[in-house]
Amino acid sequence: MDQPPKLQPARQEPGLTPVMLNHAAWVTHDVEATANFYTGIMGMELASTVYDDSVPSTGDPFPYFHIFFRMQDGSTIAFFEAPGLPPRPETTHPAYEIFDHIALQAKNAAEVDQWYEWLVSNGIDVVGPTDHKGLIYSIYFHDPNGMRLEITTPLDADWNRHSEQGYADLKMWCDCKKQAQAENRNVETALVELIKRQRERYA
Repeated sequence: MDQPPKLQPARQEPGLTPVMLNHAAWVTHDVEATANFYTGIMGMELASTVYDDSVPSTGDPFPYFHIFFRMQDGSTIAFFEAPGLPPRPETTHPAYEIFDHIALQAKNAAEVDQWYEWLVSNGIDVVGPTDHKGLIYSIYFHDPNGMRLEITTPLDADWNRHSEQGYADLKMWCDCKKQAQAENRNVETALVELIKRQRERYA
């Protein structure tokens, strides 16, 4: 079994931090339904389209249609449709379907609640609202492609500025896994024990 790459010391290359999210892209099997959803339900503008009979970055010889939908800050979400694609393989663990998602930001918690009402009124199943330990407030649902979407808003004004704590948490998690592996213990059990200890510590 391949070992994961070792955590490398953080390096900062001046000027090489990305400016913003340009786009995130997924496959769609029905670009028309996708366009109707993102323009009609999500209120996004159809921003751009590209189509060709081969993929420029790889040279793969199949036709595709690439479509982008624009949000208020100019960032986009995008999809590719190519004819004859087989269905996606079934996932082997529910975590893949839960964790793989894209989160879209609303102005505040009241607007998240408005989104909830709007989506439900359009027959869309919505999970939430969920308060993530005072960090963010979110609802979850799926687009026509089965992609999990989140509408969220920060509850903590500095929610994405906790770098020092983040590095400490990352080291703690990785050290726990390595220790469990070195002691031939079950990694999942060791991590659950770690989480419980931390929960009791900050209770």
